[in-house]
Amino acid sequence: MADDTLAPPEIRRRNQDRSPVSVDTLWHDGTLPALVRANVPGTDLAAWIGAHRAEVERLGHEAGAVLFRGFAVDDADDFERVMTILANGGLPYGERSSPRSEVIPGIYTSTEHPADQPIVLHNEQSYTTDWPLHIVFHCHTEPTQGGRTPLADSRRVLARLRPETVAEFERRGVRYVRNYVPGLSLAWQEAFGTESREEVEAYGRRADIAVEWIGEDQLRTSQVRPAVRQHPVTGVRTWFNHALFFHATSLPAEVRDGLLSALDEADLPYHTYYGDGGRIEEPVLAELRAAYEAEARSFAWRQGDVLMVENMLAAHGREPFEGPRRILTAMATPFSTLESRI
Repeated sequence: MADDTLAPPEIRRRNQDRSPVSVDTLWHDGTLPALVRANVPGTDLAAWIGAHRAEVERLGHEAGAVLFRGFAVDDADDFERVMTILANGGLPYGERSSPRSEVIPGIYTSTEHPADQPIVLHNEQSYTTDWPLHIVFHCHTEPTQGGRTPLADSRRVLARLRPETVAEFERRGVRYVRNYVPGLSLAWQEAFGTESREEVEAYGRRADIAVEWIGEDQLRTSQVRPAVRQHPVTGVRTWFNHALFFHATSLPAEVRDGLLSALDEADLPYHTYYGDGGRIEEPVLAELRAAYEAEARSFAWRQGDVLMVENMLAAHGREPFEGPRRILTAMATPFSTLESRI
């Protein structure tokens, strides 16, 4: 994985331009993220975005992600102001797959996942029929060590895959099987935001999710989604799925082995297959991992950073970390396949 400390000196020098706000890149090859840097202390990010909305949109579509650095974004309230200008505020977090805490309406903590474990690169909520086109992060507290948020251009990931691999996924799709098991995963009540089984079943009918109740406490769901999507604005094809992220082999070995020693595969909290139920072959999983790894880029967080990720154009993850780390997140710009039928 590449990181911004390897950026060539001429790139770093250009980023020190003393104009009020400079636009550049962390990378000599133009890969993500684009960098928008405030060179004057106290520069208001919400105001700057409001005056340069078309440029922000262009940078996002071209680079896949935009890092805003050096602006006066100190806390959740400042971040909320940015989100209000950027995308008319943050969205509720529906059909959840990870624990988060809501700080203020529409602003959440980043995934509350054990600090010593990585989070695999993924596109937010790609397993749903409704997802945010943007996911935005704010660094409130820099991690002491590690804790970067790696990014990978999903268009370039797709281009790295063998045509026969892409064709197989396009023909068969991806099946996501989830089990909501007390003590092992999110409770279904938290994931779906309700205490009512009837409401979960109604949601499943609307969102094309098979719902199965097992015993008193366990819910199993299954849904088939495409592996490749077309961006609704740019029209570009992109690798947009959770096929690798939810696959049991992406868990740390000790966690995976512990689960499989106690559970049947059918009861795992998360697992993926081809859409027809066939197993995704290990060489294919290795190919996916290699493509993500080849395209991964990362940078060290600085307090006040805001990172806007074009969710359909770039995957994101998280490195393990030590010490305090507080990254806030918001999802924005809802998109529904039920309405658009792309």
